[in-house]
Amino acid sequence: MTAPHTSAEALSPPAPAWVGEFVLLSSLWGASFLFMRLGAAEFGPLPMAGLRVLMAALFLWPFLLHRGEWPALRRHWRPVLFAGLINSAIPFALFAWAVMHIATGLTSILNATVPLFGALVAWLWLGDRISRLRWAGLALGFVGVALLAWRAPAGVGASGSQAGWAIAACLLASTCYAVAASYARRYLVGIPPLATATGSQVGAALGLALPMWWAWPAQTPSLRAWAAIAAIAVLCTGIAYILYFRLIANAGPSRALAVTFLAPVFAVFYGAVFLGEAVTPWMLGCGVVIACGTALSTGLVGGAVRPGTKAS
Repeated sequence: MTAPHTSAEALSPPAPAWVGEFVLLSSLWGASFLFMRLGAAEFGPLPMAGLRVLMAALFLWPFLLHRGEWPALRRHWRPVLFAGLINSAIPFALFAWAVMHIATGLTSILNATVPLFGALVAWLWLGDRISRLRWAGLALGFVGVALLAWRAPAGVGASGSQAGWAIAACLLASTCYAVAASYARRYLVGIPPLATATGSQVGAALGLALPMWWAWPAQTPSLRAWAAIAAIAVLCTGIAYILYFRLIANAGPSRALAVTFLAPVFAVFYGAVFLGEAVTPWMLGCGVVIACGTALSTGLVGGAVRPGTKAS
C-alpha cells in the first residue's frame, strides 16, 4: 500500500536538502518520550500535555507575527485548530499516560506504527492504491506489533493490565497521527508551515485547557519537571512541528511519517542512558519487524506508485 503521495513528494528536492532536517526531527521526537516521562511523573498526563502545547504555542507565536503569516492562519483557522486536536492534544495526552506504565523505548517503538496506520487511512479516506507488496508490509507490521504487545515489559510498579492499556493508548495515539497526516494533505495544503504549526498548537491548547485545569496536581512540581516540559514544548513540539510540516511540504507525507523509523533509535538510547531502562532483544527484534513492514507498506521499499492513483 502507498502512503499519501503528492506532487510535492514527486518533485521533492535532492536528499541533502531535507535529510538533515529529517535526522534532527527524529532526534527531537526521540527525546520527547524521555521528557514526557520526567514531566508526567509529577504533573500527570493531562497537565503535562496541556502545558506542552500551551508553551509551544507561546514560543511559536512571535515567529508567526515576525514572518507575517498571521493572515494565513486567520484565513484558515478552522481546519488548522482542528488539526491541533487530532495531531497534538489527543496523542500527546495518550502518550503521556502510556510512558508512566511502560518503558519510553517501548513507547517509541509503538509510535513507529504511525506510517502503517497512515497507509491504511490514506487508502480508506483518500483512495490511495494498495499493491500486494504493500498489503504484505501491513500484515508484517501488525504482526510485529502483536508480538511486541504479547511480551511487553511493564514499567516500574505497573501491572500487566496497565501495560496492556498503555500499549492500546500508544496505538490509538499513532492512529490519531495517521488521520492527521491525511487530514493535512486534504485540508492544509498551501498553508505556510509556521502558520500550521502555531495554529495547531493553539487549537490543542484550547482543547486541553479544561482537562489541564481539572487534573492539575495538588503538590507543586519540581524545577526538573518544569524544565522537562519546557524542553518538550520548545524543542520537541515548537521547533519539531515546524520541521515536520516543512518535511510534508518538501519531501512528501510518507517521508515525513517515516521519521518514526529513526526516532525509536534515539528514544531507546535516551531511555537506557538517562533512565536506566532495559533494552531486551525481543523489543529490538519486534522493532525491526515493525520497521520492515512499515517500509514495505509506505512504498519506501519496493518502489512507489504514481501520485493520485486510486484504489480499485
